[in-house]
Amino acid sequence: MHPDQTGLEWPKGLLPASELEQQWQRLRPSFEALMRQHQLPESMAASYGSVVLHLSAWVMQKKGVTKTYVLGINGAQGSGKSTLAAFLALALQEIHYQQVAVFSIDDLYKTRAERQQLGHEIHPLLATRGVPGTHEVSMGINLIRSLKSANDWTRTPLPSFSKAMDDRMEPSAWPCFAGRPDVILFEGWCVGSSAQSEEDLKTAINRLERDEDRDGRWRRYVNAQLEGNYQTLFAELDGLLMLKVPDMSRVVEWRTQQEMQLAAQSTSTHGRLMDASAIERFIMHYERITRHNLTQLPQRADVVLDLNDEHGFCSVQLKSTCPVAG
Repeated sequence: MHPDQTGLEWPKGLLPASELEQQWQRLRPSFEALMRQHQLPESMAASYGSVVLHLSAWVMQKKGVTKTYVLGINGAQGSGKSTLAAFLALALQEIHYQQVAVFSIDDLYKTRAERQQLGHEIHPLLATRGVPGTHEVSMGINLIRSLKSANDWTRTPLPSFSKAMDDRMEPSAWPCFAGRPDVILFEGWCVGSSAQSEEDLKTAINRLERDEDRDGRWRRYVNAQLEGNYQTLFAELDGLLMLKVPDMSRVVEWRTQQEMQLAAQSTSTHGRLMDASAIERFIMHYERITRHNLTQLPQRADVVLDLNDEHGFCSVQLKSTCPVAG
């Protein structure tokens, strides 16, 4: 497939076909190498490359003369947000010569001991990582602000969390970012999310809430956390991109596929990997906010990439405040 034949309608003049072709030829070798690293089929290289190159052109338009542009990437479990962040960073680096820092809200999780303490003191469900209240939000705020104020000689440690160990890595094992980034990509399933009303919290939406949060104490705590410091963290964003899944059934299906890939890649962590019933229960922790995002975020996000049932891109909605050449 030619890289401009994806069927997505981008703003006229954002990336002319001739320029897209030139950029694709420059990017293609490293792009395909990264695809192999992510175990993606070579057949989707050109179409995925087109999406990534258009997004990188849009980021550069939005960035303008801003010293550091912070883009949030929101997507449900299994939607591909981490993968998109990696490829978008590659295009920004190789085509637009930008220094790019990438990190996930997953890397901000509280330690396992801290979450167990939350589970003991507030609600047992808080021992499971994922929902607002299980992250060290101040770490994320300080990280973005430190990166934005860095100079050429600064070395900024990027927090790192091991899902295999279900615990934060020791600071000595964290990677460091050198200098000040031109672009920060901050991805996560609840990045940019907003809190719900008290009325919305009254009715349980799944078996987990009905059986294990009968009085609503857990979901009210999570909602209060989301309404608090998380909004301070999200206020650091200059833009927000949403990967919009078709429905919750695809979230379970795609998260299951991720778990199977993890099992194929490693035998040492197999004991910590989840079976189908465990994945379904795990996703229930995220379901309330994910459903809320599906109804609320498309109106607030700067870019919405709609995913079809086959995990491909079927449409793009883009709000541009920058003039685009005709």
